[in-house]
Amino acid sequence: MLIARRADTRARADFATWKMMAKLNGSSALPPEAQEFLASYKNLLAQMSEGEAGEATIGAIYKAYYAEMGGAGTAPDIQTRAAEPAADNVTAFRRPAPKPKKTAASFVSATFGGTQKRPLPVALIFACLVVVYVAIRLYWR
Repeated sequence: MLIARRADTRARADFATWKMMAKLNGSSALPPEAQEFLASYKNLLAQMSEGEAGEATIGAIYKAYYAEMGGAGTAPDIQTRAAEPAADNVTAFRRPAPKPKKTAASFVSATFGGTQKRPLPVALIFACLVVVYVAIRLYWR
């Protein structure tokens, strides 16, 4: 049963990867075995719904992996995940919520009452460096 579970997990992961690569026009980089399974998946899509075609293809991949991993006899039936969508487990990217801006009152209280020091602006530091450079040049003349 351990081999069966590992074969099923690998079949589902590989099918999801292959399907995503096919969507991104990268199916030519897949091994010939994967291309054959994707071709059979496309043929099954013409006959049945996407979920059923996906489960049937995953079942075929599972049986091939079970035999490849050293499973004896026919592959045992694994509980199908019909409630979950087959190989559509990609989540859309969401931007994080914007951080609330600090108000002037909180900045003043943090500057004078807290342990944080107010950072010097970069322009002020640059101006001070220019003044020091000019002073040194004038001193050495």
